[in-house]
Amino acid sequence: MKQIRCPKCEGLIPFDISAYEPGQALVFECPHCHKQFRIRIPQPQKEEDEEDVFVPALLVVIENMFHFKQEIPLQPGRNIVGRYVKGTKANAAIRTNDPSIDTTHCIITISERKGRGYDYVLQDAPSNTGTSVMDHFLGNKERVALHDGDIITIGATTMIFRTHEGIRNEDNE
Repeated sequence: MKQIRCPKCEGLIPFDISAYEPGQALVFECPHCHKQFRIRIPQPQKEEDEEDVFVPALLVVIENMFHFKQEIPLQPGRNIVGRYVKGTKANAAIRTNDPSIDTTHCIITISERKGRGYDYVLQDAPSNTGTSVMDHFLGNKERVALHDGDIITIGATTMIFRTHEGIRNEDNE
């Protein structure tokens, strides 16, 4: 059983997601304030027959009352992580209703080490609510190295940082 939050009164509305097809649009009426709103059941991330594109890392956004689970691919260079809004500057945007995530919340920089893998660095953008990694709250202009499996928290949203090597090792187990 899933819950969706009303965009007007923020009341929780339970529904059985397994009764619907991916991509299907649903209309809800909030039992608290009677606001009507639409959602779309998310499509699967990847089909088996799609061509693999190399992704050096990704963020696994843990499902909570504001959004569904998401996997955000990260590319070499600056990955600006933030809340998705139309015209966002974030190239690693999270589709969420979490008001505590800024549209430009934190930055993950991925740089290649001449044939020996990648370096991953996290810094706050700066944001209004801050960024923490493994329960360490980042200070102003502080940068920290990221490693496979690190837990990142921005606002009320928790993410797991996964490197390509970590995902590949997990698949081989």
